[in-house]
Amino acid sequence: MEEKTKLTQTGDRRDEDGWADPGQKRTVYVVGHKNPDTDSICSAIAYAYLKSKVNDSCHYVPARAGQVSAETQYVLERFQSKVPRLLDNIGTRVKDMEIRKVPGVRSDISLKDAWTLMTTENVFTLPITNEENRLQGLITINDIAQSYMERHDSNIVSVARTPYRNILKTLDAEMVVGDPDGYFDQGKVLIAAANPDVMENYIDEHDMIILGNRYESQLCAIEMKAGCIVVCLGAPVSRTIKRLAEERRCTIIVTPLETYAVARLINQSMPVDFFMRKENLMTFRVDDYTENIRDTMSKKRYRDFPILDKKGHYVGMISRRNLLGVHKRGLILVDHNEVSQAVDNVLDAEIIEIIDHHRLGSLETMTPVYFRNQPVGCTGTIIYQMFCEQHVEIPPDIAGLMCSAILSDTLMFRSPTCTSMDVNAARALAEIAGIECETYAPQMFAAGSDLISKTPEEILYQDFKKFEFGDLNLGIGQVTSMNADELQNIKSRLLPVLEKALDGRDTNMVFLMLTNIIEESTELLCCGKDSDNLVEEAYHQKVAGGSARLPGVVSRKKQLVPDFMAAISRLTAV
Repeated sequence: MEEKTKLTQTGDRRDEDGWADPGQKRTVYVVGHKNPDTDSICSAIAYAYLKSKVNDSCHYVPARAGQVSAETQYVLERFQSKVPRLLDNIGTRVKDMEIRKVPGVRSDISLKDAWTLMTTENVFTLPITNEENRLQGLITINDIAQSYMERHDSNIVSVARTPYRNILKTLDAEMVVGDPDGYFDQGKVLIAAANPDVMENYIDEHDMIILGNRYESQLCAIEMKAGCIVVCLGAPVSRTIKRLAEERRCTIIVTPLETYAVARLINQSMPVDFFMRKENLMTFRVDDYTENIRDTMSKKRYRDFPILDKKGHYVGMISRRNLLGVHKRGLILVDHNEVSQAVDNVLDAEIIEIIDHHRLGSLETMTPVYFRNQPVGCTGTIIYQMFCEQHVEIPPDIAGLMCSAILSDTLMFRSPTCTSMDVNAARALAEIAGIECETYAPQMFAAGSDLISKTPEEILYQDFKKFEFGDLNLGIGQVTSMNADELQNIKSRLLPVLEKALDGRDTNMVFLMLTNIIEESTELLCCGKDSDNLVEEAYHQKVAGGSARLPGVVSRKKQLVPDFMAAISRLTAV
């Protein structure tokens, strides 16, 4: 597969998607949840850096499962860190399969050569390509078999416009008169088994006559304006016959084979172009997801499917069997452990590790994995501890990212999720990064709370997560700000968007937390059947105009979600 490659900072060669060439290190992506917050992005970058320092057997790539928020963008720019590459689907692709490098052949090769190549390569399908390596057609063993079993037309060799070079090679023959680069494209193929008096009755102009060393038969065929005579058993051709053939423009071919062998093999000299499938070819691209091609492959009765690269050039072949041995993409999850929050097709990946600080979710793995989950306020705190445990020095830029993650997730130590471990980690990281938490945090929050310039959809989904509670699916977003007026101004713009989210996200209820960091309170916007009842059951607060005031509630993870779970349990138990 000839993909455009590039050198990474580690020196290994990778394609445009970050995939290593064969023989290079395996790529493992470190990624947070959808609609990533600052912790999700910064922890992915920091943990990928840590893994690359303690384990050089893989190439660890930080990634994101959605667009970065204004706050996160500020943090990345502040510490001169690149935005991680977007990984919106971790599903396996065609290039993760074992693509068989079946060589492409030209459309003028003979059926015999095609059969020989199929036998040598142990394949059932040959791709036909042009000089630019673009797919022109396919020929299968069945196509070749049908050319013998279903073709009884004596004109078939000329109708197929068979090159004389194919005939010479197939019959191991020599052309003594004629142009080897020419084509047999008119007439039928006959065997001169009768005497010349009878031959005159069935030889037409341009026919190919298979015969022996009888001078009279050769002379009769030429006089009847045959286009070609094939002399068997290597019999010599007289100068008179050669001269007459040149005058009458009759090609003479001499083969060491007997008449029966020539008659049996002549059809094998026809070009594959005449028999190959040219229309409605079922092809796949190297970047196609296997989940998308699986149904197509199962519904088609083809044995093999050609693969093309991004530019449409032929790469190789796959079959249904290759789907069984597909190489899953390596994945490390940070800041989440639920399928609903993970990158699309997460279950098709090989999950290697999970680093998180949330409740245990619905994610299941095929094999045991390293799972580290601690009741702290931020994933960045856990990763800081892992740096210390591994005795890996933290660069100032990485320290700044992790400190930002902690300050963001703990709302500058105001969130009830915040622990002494979060505070100690943030202080230590701030010293390495050369910042002051109390000075830097308001700047970071201010950069992220520029809500007026954003659309309601952008505001809702900038930090939006889905949760499963039994048969209920809840979508919960959160907007934090240090400005009460700013939160109040966007409220009226957001209420209509909640209805759309309810319709398009396969959720039963949608909530949006408008959290005031300074006042340490939240106004909760509600939408969906029974959403009012759920809020009133959880907080004993009346919902009016689609919203409810929740003093002291600032954490989705430690306050809202657990309170909702308890309320749902009580309501379903009634």
